Amino acid sequence: MMRPVTGWIGLRYLRSQRTNQFASFVTLASALGVALGVAALIVVLSVMNGFESELRLRLTSITGHAWVGGREGLADWQDLMESLRDFPGVTDVVPVIELEAVIARGTDLAGVVLTGTDPALEADSSPLRAGLRQGRLEELAPGARTIILGEALAARIGARVGDTIAVLVPTRDRQRGLQSRLRQFTVRGIFELGVKDHDGVRALISLDDAAAIGGFGPRVAGLRVSTADIFSAPRLIRQWAASQPRPVQVRDWTQDHATYFRAVRLEKTMMIVLLSLIVGVAAFNIVATLVMVVTDKRGSIAILRTIGCSRADIVRIFAVQGVVIGWIGVIGGVTLGVTLARNVGSVAPWLERVLGFQFMPADVYYLTALPSELHWADVAGVGVLALIMTAAATIYPAMRAAAVAPAEVLRYE
Repeated sequence: MMRPVTGWIGLRYLRSQRTNQFASFVTLASALGVALGVAALIVVLSVMNGFESELRLRLTSITGHAWVGGREGLADWQDLMESLRDFPGVTDVVPVIELEAVIARGTDLAGVVLTGTDPALEADSSPLRAGLRQGRLEELAPGARTIILGEALAARIGARVGDTIAVLVPTRDRQRGLQSRLRQFTVRGIFELGVKDHDGVRALISLDDAAAIGGFGPRVAGLRVSTADIFSAPRLIRQWAASQPRPVQVRDWTQDHATYFRAVRLEKTMMIVLLSLIVGVAAFNIVATLVMVVTDKRGSIAILRTIGCSRADIVRIFAVQGVVIGWIGVIGGVTLGVTLARNVGSVAPWLERVLGFQFMPADVYYLTALPSELHWADVAGVGVLALIMTAAATIYPAMRAAAVAPAEVLRYE
């Protein structure tokens, strides 16, 4: 199959650069720059995706994917729970009572959010069970006045399993105004979910104890809802609410933790912009390479024009060279980036040993390894962006080549 003349000539000019060592070096540097930029973008986006997924999992470990509640709590929560469990896409529903309280051990005080839950309704795969470092959820027996503390919270007041702590819960009575209830609880467990908002302020007690100390009676504060697909939770919970005979208050994880994920999206956007500059620098190298080729091939360009090549043909000849360099860089970068993103768990420890420091100190980030989640849409987007930038880099040199005047070049030949 015959190749187009312009493409064949463009590739011939690209191969002939081997006789010009400087031009050959700049061409190689351009392709390597594109490859490194593309690989860096893919790896960083994969790690950011991994962080986002890990953060999403940990933030929703206690609050769930969606929440059904009321200003004064839910009196008919059993019926609502059965209705939710029968709704397609919902995997788990747990009644919850949340109370603001103060806990004390000796002279150490800390503000906490008491979360009352029923261990019998917590699934075996519940993040709460997976996050327990000491004790079991079944220790939260009704009336036993037992409590499980977040690890950072326990460290703040110096509490250990077996210690007795005081729990003070303020309540509002319509007749007597602001009141408080003081109870003694025994620490039966420690949990760590890897999020400061949970580990530093959360404490778990039984649902019945929470109802008693908070004055809820038969009511609960709300229902914690989990779905098969976390991204479908906002749609599912609103569809369910619309199907109810009376209005109910619902919210989902995108509302509860909007600030966190807005910050993650902003960071991803900034990383894309900053790392795209690497590809931009490589694109400028392509411009420099093609400008040198145009200068070196002025005589050949003039001859091509005299034998019938149009300005558009000259533009295509030099555009082919830049596009080929871009394609080589993008293919190499995608291959390297995908390989690294899929093997971050192996590459990161090796780099830590070689460089002598930790990327993710466990005491700071609650992580022992870099999370990575490769999205093919990101790979395609990065590849297309790099190809557009490298193709745009060919415009000026190609137009400069097309502007060569044959009569001026060949006058003294």
